Amino acid sequence: MPVKVLARDTNELRVRFSGESHTSLQALREALNNDKNVDYANYFPGHPDLDEPEFFIRTIKKTDPADLLMKLVANLKDDFGSLKI
Repeated sequence: MPVKVLARDTNELRVRFSGESHTSLQALREALNNDKNVDYANYFPGHPDLDEPEFFIRTIKKTDPADLLMKLVANLKDDFGSLKI
């Protein structure tokens, strides 16, 4: 999934996900908001035909939002990878 960093600060990160849907972004948003180191996380879909979704993360203390995002994406991948049907 291509990701473009739009803004990055000590405790804030704004990225654009290319080709992602509400389904994957909602799962990521929920995982982030359930993390004790996250103050706020949300995505903004924009116009469905013109805009790629943007995701915003604000962490607390000295938690790097980019590191946290990568960790939670890996956890979600593992969760879905171990799914048995």
